[in-house]
Amino acid sequence: MEVRSRFASHLGWQVAFSAAWLLLARLAVAVPVEDTAPHWLTTWATAQQLIANIPQSGPPPRSQPPPTALKSPIAPVPDAIDDQTVRMIVHLSAGGSKVRVQLANSHGNSAVTIGEAHIARSAGGATIVAGSDHLLSFGGRPGVQIPPGALVLSDPVDLPVSPATDLSVSLYVPGRTSGLTIHPLGLHSTFILQGNAAAALAPQPVSDNLSYFWLADVDVLAPSGAEAIAAFGDSITDGFATTPNANRAWPTLLYERLRAADLKSASAVINLGISGNRVLHDGAGASALARFGRDILGRPQVRCVVLLEGINDISYPNVPGTAASDRISAEDLIAGYRMLIAEAHLHGIRILGGTLLPWEGVWTFSADAEQLRIKVNEWIRSGGAFDGVVDFDTATRDPAHPSRLLPRFDSGDHVHPNDAGNRAMADAIDLKYLAHLGIR
Repeated sequence: MEVRSRFASHLGWQVAFSAAWLLLARLAVAVPVEDTAPHWLTTWATAQQLIANIPQSGPPPRSQPPPTALKSPIAPVPDAIDDQTVRMIVHLSAGGSKVRVQLANSHGNSAVTIGEAHIARSAGGATIVAGSDHLLSFGGRPGVQIPPGALVLSDPVDLPVSPATDLSVSLYVPGRTSGLTIHPLGLHSTFILQGNAAAALAPQPVSDNLSYFWLADVDVLAPSGAEAIAAFGDSITDGFATTPNANRAWPTLLYERLRAADLKSASAVINLGISGNRVLHDGAGASALARFGRDILGRPQVRCVVLLEGINDISYPNVPGTAASDRISAEDLIAGYRMLIAEAHLHGIRILGGTLLPWEGVWTFSADAEQLRIKVNEWIRSGGAFDGVVDFDTATRDPAHPSRLLPRFDSGDHVHPNDAGNRAMADAIDLKYLAHLGIR
């Protein structure tokens, strides 16, 4: 009995000590420690398609465009790159002391070989600033092979950049590569150069377009406290009807407002719109539900999302020949929003809901579909599920005809705002939502 008693006493002491130690450990974890070290921040990004979600069931092609169709700003791209260099221009938001890039082969059916990759300050057009060029390495090696569906991250380079800097990213592809991974609507000039011209100061392009090839994002080593806001949506967020090479999409204009207001905590704004994208169904890129993890959660320091998506979910079912499974109700779309909100909150990210813009005049418009939009917008405004509401609808509609865009904001196709409309959208965002990021 004495032995057992001593053993029990010893065991009880151990249990008590372990419990106390566990409590202290938990308390230590619970106490926030201020992080004063610089950290990686995504300062520019673009969304691409996942290889498993190449369009299969999007709306069928029309025999002829409707009379109100706006000429697409998406310039033709080559079917393949063969012993050529792709030089792309990116307009950063936040600055930092170092840079690195992420490349993606998410749309490719086979590995792509990048013979050389360079980054430099842009001097306008295809020209770079003398002395600013840096060779990028991947795992200590120049060049990289990217398997299908994969992402690769470059090693950091010492290239201090200021906010709103234009950088040039050049990728040399030594062999013939087709099935190109691109973001079609880049709205900044991309130049195709012959041979390995990745380090060329002022090359002569053989062609140019407005798409991004394999380039997924640019990160900077930013000061402590720097965070990012992600604009997540469809062609309206992508900047479909804005002036190319002028930085007039609403996410870029929002960044200008943040800089002017000197909101240190909101140091970057990245545009993750895909033209034609939908919340619930694949088509033009993976659905918003499918791509949220890769496009939002995979980017460093994203602390807030501004969601503007759903008009394609409403309008596509009015295309003749669209599958019955693509037809949705307001409750379907609201359920999709709730799932995106839950995923954002699971990772401590604030999410703002943007009301859907007016669209009467588009050839797929109908009275029933308009009632669906109105019902969804009422829920966004009053449902209380989002951390904040951005009333893009009220900011852009014609007060005398609320189902239409204000004429001075209408690009001509009755759904995509022009430069002035994008300015109104950026101005509609209450900066109080962005002053202190993170979950409420």
